[in-house]
Amino acid sequence: MKKMNFDFNKLWEKLLFDENDRLLFNSSFFLFYFLLVMMIYMFLYRTKLTHVVFFTLFSLYFFYKCCGWYVSFIMIAAVVDFNLSNWIYRAENKFRKNFLLIFSITINLGLLAYFKYTDFFIEIINDFELGQIKPLNLAIPIGISFYTFENLSYTIDVYRGKFKPVTSFLDYCFFLSFFPKLIMGPIVRASDFIPQIRQDIIVTKEDIGKGLYLILGGLFRKVVVSDFIYSNFVQHVFEDPSRHPGVECLFAVYGYAMVIYCDFSGYSDMAIGMAKWMGFDININFNKPYKASTITDFWRRWHISLSSWLKDYLYIAFGGNRKGKIRTYINLMVTMLLGGLWHGASWNFVLWGGMHGTALALDKMWTGFKEKMNWTFKLKNFGWGKILGVIITFHFVCLCWIFFKAKTWDISTGMLYQIFHNFSGASFLPMISGYSTVFMIMGIGYLLHFMPKVIEGKVEYTLVKMPMIGRILIMIFYIWMVIQVKQAEPVMPIYLQF
Repeated sequence: MKKMNFDFNKLWEKLLFDENDRLLFNSSFFLFYFLLVMMIYMFLYRTKLTHVVFFTLFSLYFFYKCCGWYVSFIMIAAVVDFNLSNWIYRAENKFRKNFLLIFSITINLGLLAYFKYTDFFIEIINDFELGQIKPLNLAIPIGISFYTFENLSYTIDVYRGKFKPVTSFLDYCFFLSFFPKLIMGPIVRASDFIPQIRQDIIVTKEDIGKGLYLILGGLFRKVVVSDFIYSNFVQHVFEDPSRHPGVECLFAVYGYAMVIYCDFSGYSDMAIGMAKWMGFDININFNKPYKASTITDFWRRWHISLSSWLKDYLYIAFGGNRKGKIRTYINLMVTMLLGGLWHGASWNFVLWGGMHGTALALDKMWTGFKEKMNWTFKLKNFGWGKILGVIITFHFVCLCWIFFKAKTWDISTGMLYQIFHNFSGASFLPMISGYSTVFMIMGIGYLLHFMPKVIEGKVEYTLVKMPMIGRILIMIFYIWMVIQVKQAEPVMPIYLQF
């Protein structure tokens, strides 16, 4: 009889951080990790202290497997802001409160700026010949933009008197490190999440069904739709637009619009679904954004946790619409420029934010003009008018996506040049034939996106009412199907770089 040997060294290596095999929702190891977490959790969730300790440790380990020893940054951030928020709350005079808040903002934004923008500023200095500084080529810690914004919202809400800080460091660490939303959001407000920590954990049949719907739907959008379109079409066109006719460039933009939506919304929905299985509610992050008939409506539907954060902590802080019309437009522009910079240190992101800021200001101006003129005509109240609004808004968003996606200014202008000066409509049918599977998947993506909510509701209702064995069988079949179409090399989530 052949003796079986178990290689503990390989197991140990698998448990350690590997830059080429990060622990992400779409990685092969994550399924086993999540199942292990849920099995242990089933025995611990009734005791509040043990489930908080358990989740915190597993979340920190998850983060370690994503980014290595950068996990220490989130621990430092937790220690600093936990103490500062309590000091702000107990401060007896305005000067001390202001000083502590400014110190908290400086620490958080300073760390973020060092990693994300140092090389960008060095590049500006070198381009303007103000000096010749060698770039540091700093690696951006995964998730730093997301947990930095959560820290800032926490201390600012405490400063504003909207939230009483927690007295348990463990609770705060749990809130900040909760692994489903840790590396790519949604950006969760402490006032929404922390009260749930010490409540009794109750996972209903509806939670299991809704969670399953979100997880399976998110996994499909990320692995099947987004990764396939990106790997087999979009990335090739954006690498060198000059090698592709304008019609391919145009459809690559349409493809990227679906890629970034399915990538990020899929990841967000998986995070929300996993949280539901653990007894925690996280607000939705996407609401069919390409159905928007105005750019303002788009930002109510796209990356909702970020857009609401920018509104509450930047736009309103700058004065919102309380300082007159001109100031309102300026506030919108500055907010979106900073929102563009939040995504990355690049002039393309600045332009992307500026374009959206300009569009938001014009939309607000147009809305105010219609109200002033007492127009009874409202575009959204008429079917064809709304369809026209959706088409115009979608194409403006796609135009902006060109600058968002392109690595350089030359690639952005190259895409536009090919679309407007070298369209080559005769290449349409050969393109469809050559990329038939890609366009079939893209069509499925857009069909699912514009599917009426009543149909989605029926699918979700079926999963809620289905017996547990049925859900398990569906999940096994679904995961098997996803594995069959999964790309050989995992595609890194787009928002992982932010």
